Amino acid sequence: MALNFFNTLTRSVEEFAPLDPAGKKVGMYCCGPTIHDSAHIGNFRTFVFADLVRRYLEFRGYTVRHVMNITDVEDKIIARVRAAGVSLKEYTGKYEAAFFADLQALGCQPPHDSPHATEFIPEIIALISALVVKGLAYQAPDGSVYFSIEKYRGCGCVYGQLLKLNLDELRVGERVRSDEYAKESVSDFALWKARVPEDGAVFWPSPWGEGRPGWHIECSAMSMKLLGPSFDLHLGGEDLVFPHHEDEIAQSEGAGWQAPGGRFVKHWMHGAHLLVEGKKMSKTLGNFFVLKDLTGQGFTGREIRYLLLSAHYRETFNFTLDGLRGARTALARIDECLAKLRELAAGATAAAAAGDLPAAFQAALDEDLNVAGAWGAVFEWVRETNRRLAEQRFTPAEAAAALAAWQVVDAVLGVGAAPAGEEAPAEIVALFEQRQAARKARDFAAADAVRNELKARGWVIEDTPKGARLKKV
Repeated sequence: MALNFFNTLTRSVEEFAPLDPAGKKVGMYCCGPTIHDSAHIGNFRTFVFADLVRRYLEFRGYTVRHVMNITDVEDKIIARVRAAGVSLKEYTGKYEAAFFADLQALGCQPPHDSPHATEFIPEIIALISALVVKGLAYQAPDGSVYFSIEKYRGCGCVYGQLLKLNLDELRVGERVRSDEYAKESVSDFALWKARVPEDGAVFWPSPWGEGRPGWHIECSAMSMKLLGPSFDLHLGGEDLVFPHHEDEIAQSEGAGWQAPGGRFVKHWMHGAHLLVEGKKMSKTLGNFFVLKDLTGQGFTGREIRYLLLSAHYRETFNFTLDGLRGARTALARIDECLAKLRELAAGATAAAAAGDLPAAFQAALDEDLNVAGAWGAVFEWVRETNRRLAEQRFTPAEAAAALAAWQVVDAVLGVGAAPAGEEAPAEIVALFEQRQAARKARDFAAADAVRNELKARGWVIEDTPKGARLKKV
């Protein structure tokens, strides 16, 4: 069965086929964080989505090289560095460390490469120089270097590959120096920004004078250096489609480093926004959560990851605390089923057959990462497994095979296992033993009373094939 992804470039779902002649290696680039502040959960939806793509490609047998850049120089960062009165590296370092700690807490695999913009200045200058030589970039009176959309279009290139733009409103000669600009603006953008007093010590020498790179050119230079002038897959949030990713295409293909007829990127995938109460989660609106806001309320990284993976990546959905509580309940169902299987398997060798779970799971995710269908396969498996366990129709070898099937699937989902259970204190164990003694004496009224007391204290008695046990709730 073919693997199909929606390609923003073609506006259609199409079969994924890597550029590698052997069809095995995949180059994947995801726009990473701008480390001027703590990343919020809306940002992490993109990174969890990218982690799912990488894990699923590996599940399907591909060898993936995952690159995620670190934007450690741009307008906001320089303003914050100036206000804090510290060095660029000192300021960004703490936010970078926090970002990777959060990424780990959410079960994301670290990228194979995490290039920093400040470490790729020579590559950035080389790319800008190529654009200047080709006549697609020019130096303005202020010393900054800009990309000319008019010249780019004039050589037969298309500006507006990822989305339709009203090029009749193109304002020739207007320039945008800022790293961010309004989505309706189609103007020349800065590749190299001439040094100004406000930049302080944040500058580098270049053929055009001291300055620093613009935001858009950074990703083009880093991705092509690490993955080649043409690579398979570029990911990011939908807010990056324009201008950032459109400008990446213009810069990268304008330099002409691809083979004849080749594209900068074959396949583009974009994740939808996360909403809070119907509005996009953003720091500007003040309606955002950072990870520590949620873990401080007792939620775990795996519960947050589950919720972020509960909706299709191209579907906008509301992130709520009720949703997190639902994620906790859903994971508890899986955990309880797995605990019973582990107890029954007790070191047995897995039977040869792993069951239908991996196949049903793959059938869903092959269709543009249909996570609803994938979770549906998981919970149908949980329901059927629980039924068979209740009917004592599992052998230890079959239980081991079922666990192996789950491990195959979880290698993609990445929700892992529940934390080790909390050990019951002595008084709870005493109540449990009292209840067991009452049952043995057939004093069911006393047994039920003890059970209710345990429940009131946050513990339940769970009956398993190997007898009753305590479980924290």
